[in-house]
Amino acid sequence: MADITQPIAGTAPRRSDPATKRRRLRAGGAGKQQNGGPIAYAFLILATLLSLFPLYWTVVAASRTDTELVTPPTPLLPGSHLIDNLKIVWDQVDMTKALINSTIVAGCVALSTVLFATLAGFAFAKLQFRGRNALLTVVVTTMTIPPQLTVIPLYQIVSNIGWVGHIQSVILPSLVAAFGVFFMRQFLSEALPVELIEAARVDGAHSLRIIWHVVFPIARPAMAVLGMLVFVQSWNDFFWPFIALNQQNPTVQVALQGLGSGDHTINHAVVVCGALVATLPLLLVFAVLGKQIVGGITAGAVKS
Repeated sequence: MADITQPIAGTAPRRSDPATKRRRLRAGGAGKQQNGGPIAYAFLILATLLSLFPLYWTVVAASRTDTELVTPPTPLLPGSHLIDNLKIVWDQVDMTKALINSTIVAGCVALSTVLFATLAGFAFAKLQFRGRNALLTVVVTTMTIPPQLTVIPLYQIVSNIGWVGHIQSVILPSLVAAFGVFFMRQFLSEALPVELIEAARVDGAHSLRIIWHVVFPIARPAMAVLGMLVFVQSWNDFFWPFIALNQQNPTVQVALQGLGSGDHTINHAVVVCGALVATLPLLLVFAVLGKQIVGGITAGAVKS
């Protein structure tokens, strides 16, 4: 008696359709979200605690006196002098003006860099023009030039214009960055299909409309990441603002340089308290843009 499990001679083996294969893979566990074990959770908790400890210790140090900080053992619990240290910070420097100046500088630099870098990145990624590769090479090469080499000619230009001590001397030299152009070019090369641009042109859309309705929505995650990176870099920049500005019109980092100085001593608790004040706006920005930042970092990591 013939084995009914064998295929009939002369007939091709039966093939399952792709949908059936996918269902079988899912039934076997493929595509399911993997649950972390206790070791993974322990590692993540430890990494989180280690990452948060510097911020926690900053709060502890900002709420202590300088004597408590330099006297062993090092305190690990918050104290009761946070308000007193904040008053000293505001008495020694104009922290309110410094925060406003840093917000203006970092905000303007981040917005301009995101805008110009996205436009230039789109041009380098999807537009065909003569000398495109050569220009991109020049842009990338400028990232290898140390900023210290440009300080003297840049200061001479700012001084001749009469901008020394004014925040525009910090904003204008940083309106666009080569890193931002390269970053957006790499993202748009993969994320923006040429077919979308061609379809928009067939529908009669001009270049500005394509950029507004096609390029910007697709580039939004990368723009959020770039904006966050540039904002943090501009907020923490000290070298050029220290040269171009002064304590009468400072940014946060320039104001921190004048904190804690006394009669041949430095009040470390006051300095750390000022650093805590300077850190809080960055945490606020990350809280607002956190979803977009995480989405931009993971965009393109998994291809469909």
